[in-house]
Amino acid sequence: MTTITDQDDIDARIQTYYGELFDEHIRLTTRSAQGPLEFQRTQEIIRAHAPEGRVLDIGGGAGIHSRALMDAGYRVEMIDPVPRHVDRAREAGVAASLGDARELGFDDDSFDTAILLGPLYHLASRADRVTALREAARVVRPGGAVLAAGLSRYVAFGATSLGRPVPSPMPGEWAALIADGTPGSGLRFPAGHFHTAEELQAEVEDAGLLVHGVFGVEGPAGLYLEQAGAVSDEIRHAALMLARAASSMEGIRDQSAHLLAVAHVPS
Repeated sequence: MTTITDQDDIDARIQTYYGELFDEHIRLTTRSAQGPLEFQRTQEIIRAHAPEGRVLDIGGGAGIHSRALMDAGYRVEMIDPVPRHVDRAREAGVAASLGDARELGFDDDSFDTAILLGPLYHLASRADRVTALREAARVVRPGGAVLAAGLSRYVAFGATSLGRPVPSPMPGEWAALIADGTPGSGLRFPAGHFHTAEELQAEVEDAGLLVHGVFGVEGPAGLYLEQAGAVSDEIRHAALMLARAASSMEGIRDQSAHLLAVAHVPS
């Protein structure tokens, strides 16, 4: 069972990783061809389901998604636990402040939409993840939308196991990852949990939300774009078409690195 100390350790690693080691801004822009695909598909899903109005971007990183939604006419506020992210978002003109997804400093029914594109995969315990989802539901008006992302367990397992001999018996950490979504030791990335699409839907439902669907974001070609370096516009377009076509197919959607649950607050 995950302890408070385990989550405290993850929270500290989040500050080091995003504050000193990794530039979240370039991940969605120039780091690889996968980043722009993830960004475009995420924006497409948000805009297809988020009503016009006030949006709370919970754990919004460097503000890339917040800024894009503002440019599309949404009124956006953002919170993030990392000071570096808040500073970058403010530089982009986003109303950003420090905050924790598990305890939002906003009144009930304050927003039309809440998006959580990072918090769930940094929270190790199911209780903390459902708490974050309930907080998002609390600050969104009845009928409003909540969109929450998870990292695919099967993509994580593939990154661990593919391209190398599989030991027999399977290492305990490998078994824990594929069976329970538990990150292995030694990861630089401060992961708390890896989801299946079905598990993500169950957690969102347990928070009292009505789930419209769980979608794969990047599609089966996303990992290729992450590794391939420079690719042609033809390949980028094909990957985008495949991501759109496969986004809601059970099993296939889990081949996307990111899963995105779309739900709304009961009226």
